Amino acid sequence: MSTLAEQGIEAYNRGDYQTALSIIRPLAEDGVPEAQNCLGNMCYTGNGANQDHAAAMRWYRKAAEQGLALAQNNLGRMYYYGLVMAQDFEEAAKWYRKAADQGLADAGNNIGLMYKYGQGVPQDYAEAMKWYRKVADNGVAMGQLNVGNMYYNGLGVEQDYVEAMKWFTMAADQGLAYAQGILGLMYSSGYGTEQDPVKACMWFNIAIVCYSASDEHLRAKVKVNRDLVAAKMTADQVEQASKLAKEWKPKTQE
Repeated sequence: MSTLAEQGIEAYNRGDYQTALSIIRPLAEDGVPEAQNCLGNMCYTGNGANQDHAAAMRWYRKAAEQGLALAQNNLGRMYYYGLVMAQDFEEAAKWYRKAADQGLADAGNNIGLMYKYGQGVPQDYAEAMKWYRKVADNGVAMGQLNVGNMYYNGLGVEQDYVEAMKWFTMAADQGLAYAQGILGLMYSSGYGTEQDPVKACMWFNIAIVCYSASDEHLRAKVKVNRDLVAAKMTADQVEQASKLAKEWKPKTQE
């Protein structure tokens, strides 16, 4: 990637859309794939350019056809959701796979999802697990969550709550709120571990903090689960869970 393209993308990422557009558009028109993908993002979101999904798709395709993994994944998303034309799972899977083959984590999760549900490809839990595991082994929290779900439900592997809990814990340790909420449920029910209401309440409390504002409905469900567990705990246990949650810090996996 050129230094100028990097400057344009940095301007976009910090919200200086006017500067980003002035740098990115000429580069995109000159065929720089990273700039084309960034201009696609601008058209997709409406940040720095008029929101135009058809234009976004055109720019993503130009970059994707040059082999840029980010653009291939973005183009796959356009087909997956049918944002410009009719939903096309086969095309989505094709572009997700191209990006996943280059090691892009989001694309690996996406193609794994398509194998899990048989969207655009034959349903194949073992193949889904293969892709999820590639992502998870690189320390990506969403991949770890997906591997945990496969073990929890016995999809493509023998059902194993202990193994599921191991992967959920890795994802939760990185700050993934959904995995934290699952850990709360597992500690409260004793699935994959000894029943431990303090740890259950601790993880519920952490998840409540980690969920973003856009996930208020999920936060509300976790609060309900937390309150159900807390109602059966002593005041000292509730205080201990709260203290542990406040002391918790996310861990970066290498």
